[in-house]
Amino acid sequence: MVVVVFSDVHADARALEQVASFLEGRRFAGLFGDIECIVSLGDLLGRGCAPAETLAAMERLKTEYRVISLLGNHDHAFVHGIPVSGSDAASIRAHASLTGSPLLGEIADLPVEAVIDRTLFVHGGPLRLGDALTDQPFWQRLAERPGPSLSGYHYTPEMAFAELERRGLRHLCCGHQHTPICCLLEGGRIVNRQIRYEGGVPASDTVALDRPAILRVGACMGPHPEFAVTDFERFSFLRL
Repeated sequence: MVVVVFSDVHADARALEQVASFLEGRRFAGLFGDIECIVSLGDLLGRGCAPAETLAAMERLKTEYRVISLLGNHDHAFVHGIPVSGSDAASIRAHASLTGSPLLGEIADLPVEAVIDRTLFVHGGPLRLGDALTDQPFWQRLAERPGPSLSGYHYTPEMAFAELERRGLRHLCCGHQHTPICCLLEGGRIVNRQIRYEGGVPASDTVALDRPAILRVGACMGPHPEFAVTDFERFSFLRL
């Protein structure tokens, strides 16, 4: 089962279309095989200046692949009119053009998480906390020290692995913080496995999923968008 994962497009339609073009090419099929599912970990909206084009690109992907879209904190904030930092005046004007779009109803109804093959996919974190906005899974942030924060509840790798075990799951795949991270659970000890992109296009680093893992995907935005591919035996971090 080949699953493509990306996160944090942030209204950068050009980056998303760059990834989509690569997925449709022969090189991707030769490296990874046929795609069975695409998972968007959230934050299609916010920050960038092409939100309508981004949502249109997602609709095109849905005509070619099975797509699971999850809710991100910027998506939630936009559809509910909650101010969030990071969007300049041009971005705010561009997002205002979405008013009345039927696609916004779909964004509002997106699920917070998905589970495939004992892997939990979520925008921010795996914890089930209280009703506060920044406690929600799409606001939670992986950190060295736990606790409430205005930027989203901070959870540690230890807390994430404990929650996975409690739910009978093995791996966590998240986004939200825009930089890739891999934490492995080895004999009760957590190892931070550094991501080193190597090669041309795509640059890549592949992790064997023979141990429980936290896999945080980089942002699918900018001139070198990041994304990932997994068959649940291996997880490849990719950058164009």
